[in-house]
Amino acid sequence: MGINYRTINKQAIQKIISVSQHTKSISPHLKALVELRVSQINGCAFCVNLHTTQARELGVESQLLDCLIVWHECQLFSKQDMAALSWAESVTQIASEKHIEDKLETLLTHFNETEAVDLTIIIALMNSLNRIAIGFGDKPLPRT
Repeated sequence: MGINYRTINKQAIQKIISVSQHTKSISPHLKALVELRVSQINGCAFCVNLHTTQARELGVESQLLDCLIVWHECQLFSKQDMAALSWAESVTQIASEKHIEDKLETLLTHFNETEAVDLTIIIALMNSLNRIAIGFGDKPLPRT
């Protein structure tokens, strides 16, 4: 059973999604990787499907998408990508994160403060949308 939340409160969902338009300091490529990684952590099948498709449309290399779940085990990602992915994992799992200040310090060696704020907004939005999609039983449809 699911609830079609996008129809029931279309205006609110559109407003949540529209906040992402104000995070222009983060490249679409990095945004796609971060959104996908957050969705993987949260186990949101709908969002993993959506963001994998979007990443491919943006030209993100298939190998990066294939290895994203094990990004810290390979050397395919830039130092900036790895800092962003580490921050995404820390913010997504904030309840168990013990060294958030250290993680922020590391993040700020690769991003300026505006970029750090925009990246964190992207992460927070994705976590919110994951919870809505999972909570209401949203599932991906087969690709055609």
